[in-house]
Amino acid sequence: MDLSTMLEVTHNARGLAGLPLVGGGTVRAGVLYRSDALSSLTPVGVEQLASLGIGTVVDLRTEGERRRAPDALPTDGSVRFISLPVQGGAMDELVQQLLPSDGRSGSLAHDQIQNIVDQVPLLSDLYVTILENSAAAFATAARSIVTPADGSPPGVLFHCTAGKDRTGLVSAILLMLADVERRAIVEDYTRTGENLAGPFAEQLLGLITSLGIPAVPRLRALATESPADAIETAMEWLDRVHGGAAGYLRAGGLSDAEIESVRTQLRDAVDPLTMKPADLIPAGG
Repeated sequence: MDLSTMLEVTHNARGLAGLPLVGGGTVRAGVLYRSDALSSLTPVGVEQLASLGIGTVVDLRTEGERRRAPDALPTDGSVRFISLPVQGGAMDELVQQLLPSDGRSGSLAHDQIQNIVDQVPLLSDLYVTILENSAAAFATAARSIVTPADGSPPGVLFHCTAGKDRTGLVSAILLMLADVERRAIVEDYTRTGENLAGPFAEQLLGLITSLGIPAVPRLRALATESPADAIETAMEWLDRVHGGAAGYLRAGGLSDAEIESVRTQLRDAVDPLTMKPADLIPAGG
């Protein structure tokens, strides 16, 4: 469900309800949402956020990113805000780390710039690096899915800057945990490149090229694209190294009981005879 027209101004916001589960059923409605940063939300956008039943916003950006563009959220405390920095996904910060120690690139020779470009990681490699270093953070993100005891709205929205890399990984992990069909996980991920295409993608790329690095194809892919092979590589790594999303989250500190609670919260109950969501089956059959 595309939400960018509702959550003004966002460019890559959507709900993940209705994605098909292996063996029948779908992702439960009103629980899982993903987006780019909420720093440009208008007052109408803030109202719509609340109307969706989103009770928790998880910000995966670094402190520097949040400081440059803080989220615009309801001021009445109705939305719980969780700051959960996942390192390695801030594109401008990543490129900044490749520059000389003084951070200046204006005087770099061509071969020096080429050396920096050569160090820019492939998107699939970046995802594996993020996963290797972020199990605890992603486990905390998953824990936020469990319905709060205080009765707050159950919807949880995850976002980073573009809603592409860190958000894409969180979404894939949670959808794998819910046993969503892999095809559907990949299709959801690739939608991001389509959503970002145009002026917003050029703005993201401009954050990096302003440092003096040319917009070579590898850099453009890193900043603005969402090819299927990138998320497929990440999911294959989770399967190979941890036996899947549950094993990865367990390694990050999630208990078996918490894993089951998150899985239950994400999945529609399915009647075993009709293979339809149980809440759509009339009482008595």
